[in-house]
Amino acid sequence: MSIRPVLETRPAIPTMEGAGVHLHRAFGFQDPSELDPFLLFDDFRNDLPAHFEKGFPWHPHRGIETITYVLNGTVDHGDSLGNTGTLGAGDVQWMTAGRGIMHQEMPHGNAAGQMHGFQLWGNLPSSQKMVAPRYQDVTAKDIPVVTDDDGTQVKIIVGNFWGKTGPVDGIAADPQYLDIFVPAGVKKTFKIDTYRRAFAYVFEGEGAFADASAPSGVLLEKEVMGEEVNIRDMSGDRTLIRFGTGDEVTVQAGEQGVRFLLISGAPIEEPVAWHGPIVMNTEDELRQAVRELRNGTFIKPAH
Repeated sequence: MSIRPVLETRPAIPTMEGAGVHLHRAFGFQDPSELDPFLLFDDFRNDLPAHFEKGFPWHPHRGIETITYVLNGTVDHGDSLGNTGTLGAGDVQWMTAGRGIMHQEMPHGNAAGQMHGFQLWGNLPSSQKMVAPRYQDVTAKDIPVVTDDDGTQVKIIVGNFWGKTGPVDGIAADPQYLDIFVPAGVKKTFKIDTYRRAFAYVFEGEGAFADASAPSGVLLEKEVMGEEVNIRDMSGDRTLIRFGTGDEVTVQAGEQGVRFLLISGAPIEEPVAWHGPIVMNTEDELRQAVRELRNGTFIKPAH
């Protein structure tokens, strides 16, 4: 067995999207090979309704898949195919945009005005860029949860883990998407296929992720605004951990325990031409998509 090296630890960066939604971006619109097949990951968490209720009005997607995972509040969605619905706490939606879709996502807070969810973009290989759009909506009650003897709890959203299979399937990247809680003081190791790209995203508590060169924990340094600062071995709230190759990830939970997403997928390793919500393989394909948006032919009729 080999511990995956920690290539990088970095905080999610505050940004704004849609009609004024305040969120934190862990990665996106950077080097697409870094976490291939994944392109973007956003954490939309806020206690101020004014910072999220204007939502994400009608916008296009082509050439990607998106997974939306809601923890608090709700998200109303609608699309150019006539689909409508609402995601509640714990629900998941995987949308395959394929050859093109127009949709909107409108978040709402819970009784306390809180909204929290994540959105991940997965790339599609060239052979599937122009498939028909489709949705998979999964309610919280259909997501298997496994609790180990030490109190470690894993929600299996996609993929196979600890003898259970997540309810979302047929995804091009063949990903594994886990929501993991490790109790205070517990050290835990999780197996990952060696050939997958993998990252963790800490969103509650803190934990030390072991590095191949420092199995008991990792102390990293990072430049922030030109200044070198020490990052403690404990990775805390809104932190991305990017791993190298290996077949296991080890975490030591801090005093409050740690909750994080552990996501991995098989790299596509194809050229990426990217403009906003449209991700193709060539610049010509991008220009074609823009022309179709302008002349009203972006949405293709069902075959």
